[in-house]
Amino acid sequence: MSKMQVQQKESKSEAGSSIDKPENDADKPRIFTVWRKSSMGFQGTDGFSVYDDSGRLAFRVDNYSRRQRYLTKEIVLMDGDGKALLCLRPRILSMHDRWNAYEVEECRHKQPNSKLFSIKRYSLLQNIDKKEVSITKLADNNKAKLVPSFRIEGCFEKGSCKIYSSEGEEVAEISRKTTGEASVLLGNDVFRLVIQPKFDCTQVMAFVIVMDRIR
Repeated sequence: MSKMQVQQKESKSEAGSSIDKPENDADKPRIFTVWRKSSMGFQGTDGFSVYDDSGRLAFRVDNYSRRQRYLTKEIVLMDGDGKALLCLRPRILSMHDRWNAYEVEECRHKQPNSKLFSIKRYSLLQNIDKKEVSITKLADNNKAKLVPSFRIEGCFEKGSCKIYSSEGEEVAEISRKTTGEASVLLGNDVFRLVIQPKFDCTQVMAFVIVMDRIR
């Protein structure tokens, strides 16, 4: 595994930043079951199907292929109804496997200008399980300033990692999924994602998709 760095520009858009929850549940962690399969239902179809704790389809990715990862031009993250939330595009000829995230409207252009954030390997070394997430914010002089904001510890490929804020607050956790009273451990294609309150579910899901691409 390698370190990963995420840079994000401040954006007024908060599309998909929260999942509809009752007001009294706003301060509770959001729990999702993530299947690394498309919701289209075709056997062998790659993608993501993300269900909330009530069994409702919350996020999905259908235009996805793990077998042709270097030919992927764009990945669209959608909500459960199929509404596009953001687009992820790889940067061509990037040694660090950089991926950029854009608003859906920006993706209509062949070369969009305003990216929401970019994610890349922090190191070219493959055996490092720690990642660093940095966000680009505008300072008082309107110049971009890179601020380390998150760190990711653990191994995504093994379904065991956590995301922390720069203050040490837990943001999200990925763990292997179990089912039944006997706590049967499911396969690597399904895992549990817990996102703490106040944090952007769409953004965290975008991190998960990119981790799947460059792990």
